[in-house]
Parts: sequence; C-alpha cells; structure tokens
Amino acid sequence: MYTVVILGSGPGVIQARDWARTPFQAILAINNAWQVRADWDYLIHPEDFPIDRRPHSCRNGQKVICAHDYVPIQNEFGGFVYAGGTMAFTAAYWALGALKPRVIAMIGCDMVYPQNGPTHFYGTGSADPLRQDVTLRSLEAKSARLWALAACSGCAMVNLSDAPTSRLVYPRQNYSSLNSVEMTVFDRTKIDCALRAESETGYIVPSGRYWEVADQFDAQLIDRIDQLWLDIASEQKRQPETA
Repeated sequence: MYTVVILGSGPGVIQARDWARTPFQAILAINNAWQVRADWDYLIHPEDFPIDRRPHSCRNGQKVICAHDYVPIQNEFGGFVYAGGTMAFTAAYWALGALKPRVIAMIGCDMVYPQNGPTHFYGTGSADPLRQDVTLRSLEAKSARLWALAACSGCAMVNLSDAPTSRLVYPRQNYSSLNSVEMTVFDRTKIDCALRAESETGYIVPSGRYWEVADQFDAQLIDRIDQLWLDIASEQKRQPETA
C-alpha cells in the first residue's frame, strides 16, 4: 500500500521526527516543514516562499516541487478556486495526481492557530489558511472535497494529528495503525452534481494565479458549492481498505 505522509508546519508535526520511515513510501514537506525530518522526499512551496527559508542543498533523490509542477495537476482536479488556495490542499492534490498513492496521511495541517503559544513548530508564524481569501471561506468544505475526490481515485485521506480540533474533516488515524486504514465510500451521483456545479460556475484560472481575477468571483456561488461538498462528507460511509 503506497502511503504518502504530508508534513505541515503546525506544532504537532514535531512528533513525526521520531516516527520510523517504514510506514511511508514518500514524505512530502510543505514550506518550512522540510526542517522536521532530513529524509524528506519532496518539498513543495509557493512562488513567494522566501529563499532564505529553503534548504541550501538536497540529498540524492530529493526533489523540490514548485508552481510549474503543481499548477497543472491542481487544474486537473478543478483548479484552486474550488480546491482552496493554501498549500496543505495544494500539496495533497499534487501528491494525489503525481504519486497516485493509496493513502495520504497528514500531520501538522490542522489549520487551527492558538491565541497563546506557538502557532507553528518553529514558533509563531502567519496563519495563511485564515487569510481573507474567497477560496478559503470554508476550510472544512475544501477538506471534504479533497477527501471525496481522493476516494474517487482510490486513495484514503487520514489525519495523523492528535490535536483536540482540526479543520480537516476526514478521519483521524494513529501512526501505529496506518496498515489498517479504511477506505471511504461516497455517493458518486452527488459528487458528480458538485463537480457539475463547479463546471457551470466556471471559475477556472489556468495560470493558478486566481487572486489576480478574484473580483470576478461570486462568493455566494462558491459558498453554495462548498455546502454541496460538506453535505457529501456528512453522508459518507467507511469500508475496510483491501489493498
């Protein structure tokens, strides 16, 4: 079972430092999270990620994933407006399209930021998913969409976080029990309905720079589509993974 673990920058990602490599076939780090483990396989970051925060060198086999890599794959899954323009979701869609795993496990991607104490594993940082952005009005809906579309591709989404709250709506899983991940079954008719609503709205920006034309988007239409994905997630069923 090909499993990808995605490392975000939430405080809880620190526990991944002590995990054995065995359960994972690929480790995908987002932005600063390459600092968590030296044995990462992929580092994904946006165009504006500061140069001084990038690794000075890469080991053999390590690869940096940039916009020219992930934008085309993101577009294959409907584009940034519907998927959500923050790197946690972008990383997952890239992994889904490029690596074609059976499981994507996320840690440090809860997108919950405490008022006191560190917001990130390295201290205090900006809460990118909470910025005012028309694509991020419902982080729960965007994670529901990812969960459903991953399942359509034969991939289970799980959250390895033990944080008390998370904006990710897909199942929690313990690191020690990744070999017993359950696949989720969704109503394909309702998924097709949500995808059709996206297509009819037509908010596709091939360059990926959706913010340059954000004034053309109707937030209420996006909210309605988000609700379709939330409804789909609320009606899902789970069955044992057979891979």
